Amino acid sequence: MNIDELAITIWNYMHMRQDLHPVDAIFVLCSLDTRVAERAAELYAQGYAPWVIVSGGFGVLTKDRFTKPEAEVFADILTANGVPEDKIIIENQSTNTGENIRFTNELLHKLGHVFASFILVQKPYMERRTYATFKKQWPDSETQISVTSPEISYDEYFTDDMPKDLVINIMVGDLQRIKEYPKLGYQIEQDIPEAVWGAYEQLIAAGFTKHLIQP
Repeated sequence: MNIDELAITIWNYMHMRQDLHPVDAIFVLCSLDTRVAERAAELYAQGYAPWVIVSGGFGVLTKDRFTKPEAEVFADILTANGVPEDKIIIENQSTNTGENIRFTNELLHKLGHVFASFILVQKPYMERRTYATFKKQWPDSETQISVTSPEISYDEYFTDDMPKDLVINIMVGDLQRIKEYPKLGYQIEQDIPEAVWGAYEQLIAAGFTKHLIQP
């Protein structure tokens, strides 16, 4: 298989393809990809939840590009797309997926919000890792979740800010984390099909190693 075929194998694995139902809040995990905020605004407009949470401070890809925390950038996009400002909850300190979840839980407690169900909104290639992290790190195991992302195909996804080489490197690194992080207590375990792991190994051999866990 060529590089794109290998990457699509992992891309498809990362998609959870879960059905969506009305929930207490839409929980947006912020990043450089502002299309995630647009997807959350669509879900709000469609009546999936009365609240939208945006979570994110400055990450590796945004610290030199955004002039304010990711959550505040995303909140601006939400309001521009019709979400009322008083229905947006902003968590602007987290720097990774685990912190998105833990810091948001802490903030909701401080604000007195009790939400028992969420739609998690994330980049397409991070759906599965987000799901696995939430299931491990959210304190209430009874909380109901589903996960979704912008409805964009692999071929349509890449932009100047999110070029193909960068995205494939991140996907490879995220797959490694799906395998390794359960051992560290960061995520629940996820079955990785042999074909998906084989694609990972071939992409490693092809040099896509920039986002791997550092020893």
